[in-house]
Amino acid sequence: MKVSDILRVKGGTLFTVEPDDSLATAVETMAERDIGSLVVMEHGDLVGMLTFREVIQTIVANGNAVGSKLVRSAMDRAPLTCTPETELDEVRRMMLERHARYLPVLNAGRLDGVISFYDVAKAVVDSQNFENKMLKAYIRDWPEDHEEQPT
Repeated sequence: MKVSDILRVKGGTLFTVEPDDSLATAVETMAERDIGSLVVMEHGDLVGMLTFREVIQTIVANGNAVGSKLVRSAMDRAPLTCTPETELDEVRRMMLERHARYLPVLNAGRLDGVISFYDVAKAVVDSQNFENKMLKAYIRDWPEDHEEQPT
C-alpha cells in the first residue's frame, strides 16, 4: 500500500497558513476545524509545519500565553515529508523514528495533502480486516477432498 492510496480515501482538503500569520489565529483555526496541524506555505512552497506539539512548546516557553507570536516562531522548519509513491511500511518507520504525527505529501514539489498517524493506522487496520475477511471466506469455501477413500 502507498501514500496515494490513503490520500485517495481521505480526500484532498488542506488547511494552510503563512509564516507571518499570527499564532493565535492559527490556533483558532486548528480548534475550529478540529485538526492537529497546519501546513505552512510561503509563495507556493512548503516552508514548515505547525502542529499542536509546536504550539504547546511555544506557549510554555512564552509564559503560558500565545501573545503576539507569529507562526514562523513556532513552526517546524524542516518537517518530515513523503511522496504519493512512498510505501506505507516506510511511512510507519519514518513517523515512529521522528515521533511525527503528520506528514506533508509532496509530489514534484507540489503539496498533495497531509497524512496523519491516525490515517496510517486506519489504513493498516482496514487492510488487515480485508485480508482476514478474505482468508475466512477462503477457509469457509475450502473444497472437500473428492478422492475415494480405501475401504
